[in-house]
Amino acid sequence: MTDKPRLFTSPSAFPNPQRVRLFLHEKGIANQFDEVIYDMAPGGEQRGWQHLKMNPWGETPTLRLADGEILSETTAIVRYLDQAFPGRRILGETPMAQGLDAMWDSRIWVHILYRITTMFHVLHRGLGPKLELTHNPAWGEHCRKEALAHAGLVDRHLSDGRAWMLGGDAPTFSDITLATAVAFSKFPVCATPLDERFEHLDAFWRRWQERPAFRAAYADRSSGVPELDDRQ
Repeated sequence: MTDKPRLFTSPSAFPNPQRVRLFLHEKGIANQFDEVIYDMAPGGEQRGWQHLKMNPWGETPTLRLADGEILSETTAIVRYLDQAFPGRRILGETPMAQGLDAMWDSRIWVHILYRITTMFHVLHRGLGPKLELTHNPAWGEHCRKEALAHAGLVDRHLSDGRAWMLGGDAPTFSDITLATAVAFSKFPVCATPLDERFEHLDAFWRRWQERPAFRAAYADRSSGVPELDDRQ
């Protein structure tokens, strides 16, 4: 049994574990976890029995606590961590802020990030048959259109001059989800860079790149996005 909780993730190219990683750095608790980064090649550990025994869905992130309890699914993990550890409440300090953050996070995840993720998986078979079960370019292009349409709505929300989704001085979890959506939209297979298409998302993206938590979360230089991986 490890003394620290153990977080099983993937390289920063993969958005759901990256949402948790960015949350940990924003919360200031990343050093309190042992991170195991799985090889995402076709023969990698994510769909091996050792991980499936902890998380039968075979997806990352998976969190194993020091007492052996297991949590998976990104929002479940960050909801637990936000309550269990001291520091700024990333999911919102008040009931209203928490409700608004959950609303925006759901919109961004369902209509933008999940669409881009689906597009990634159905447009190519690069990760092999364990992960890429369906090749469907037409569905991928539909998902691209949906992601762009909803990104336009979020861009409009940001057009009043607010820095972050809830209008406060610091990002909440919906901002983290949006940042990872912008990053993944720039991945070569996805090739739908939201920051190039929308003025206020571009400013949002540039604000994130100035934050120490963001730079730390992408320090592995494995995002597949040259402007992140090639930074000095």
